[in-house]
Amino acid sequence: MAREASAMTGSTDAWTLDSVAARFEEAARTGRTLPPVRVQGYFRVWPHIVREQWERLAADEQPRHYYPPSPAAIDRMLETMRWVQWLDVDHRHLVWMRAQGDEWQYIAKRYACCIKTAQRRWQRAMQTVVSRLNGGDLASRE
Repeated sequence: MAREASAMTGSTDAWTLDSVAARFEEAARTGRTLPPVRVQGYFRVWPHIVREQWERLAADEQPRHYYPPSPAAIDRMLETMRWVQWLDVDHRHLVWMRAQGDEWQYIAKRYACCIKTAQRRWQRAMQTVVSRLNGGDLASRE
């Protein structure tokens, strides 16, 4: 498993907690830049409405996707998403919340614990991923 991870990333170094956390943050950023999922097969038959400047100011702000992610970034995101299968459901949510940039105070309120406990749970989850990537002998979750 460690050989697969290092072969996919092109590095031979051992994974660290910081490198795995950075990979999760990159995956969250990449996920935000992907276009929204829409139902295929439907289209509009009405002409496109060109709005006036004052109408556009009152409209809800739509999220802008400035640059599409590269195929390599999407591959890294999908690889990172496979890593979360090694974690419990609560730890998955905790890791993704932190990767998306949520503050520790918000995460602690969500999990009904103190900030230090949330940080320890996050570190334990990250250490689980690091040890699996480095070839640790953790039981498979399959």
